[in-house]
Amino acid sequence: MTYFTTIINLIFIMNSMLIFDFQKDSNISHWRTVNDDVMGGISNSKFYVNDSGDGIFEGHVSLENNGGFAMVMYSFKSKDVRNYNKAIIRVKGDGKKYQFRIKSNTSDYFSYISHFDTTGEWQTVEINLKEMYPSFRGRKLDKPNYPSIQVEQIAFLIGNKKEENFILEIDKIEFK
Repeated sequence: MTYFTTIINLIFIMNSMLIFDFQKDSNISHWRTVNDDVMGGISNSKFYVNDSGDGIFEGHVSLENNGGFAMVMYSFKSKDVRNYNKAIIRVKGDGKKYQFRIKSNTSDYFSYISHFDTTGEWQTVEINLKEMYPSFRGRKLDKPNYPSIQVEQIAFLIGNKKEENFILEIDKIEFK
């Protein structure tokens, strides 16, 4: 590796903020699932780290009892994200559509969201932070898009308005 390549790699690393990098021994005690059972639905999900060291979000979405979603969220101490433009997530999905969600404050009633499709293979998804729009209970709010100032929570949600099993493997989440 040349000196120039080393400097470029350091600049690239310095210009990213790691949110979570899953490993076999990752502490996932601050990750929790929330399903539509909070509103009477019967969807279910679980979150764990597999033998390969990936975060696994899997379960079943049911439309019974006005249900239709499952979510896994990670809350953490507030991080300043003013110098970042994108969320970069490395995932392996099941060919289904998911949401990536951000909350500036965990106390906010709404989230900023972006949809992404999975391919069934490992993929790197880039999400423009300023294009994430505010939403509450599936409805877009009449508020500005994500201001990219701070973040205290990220989440992955599946809610495609159909009954389905799902599995999403998560390797890494970072901001660049």
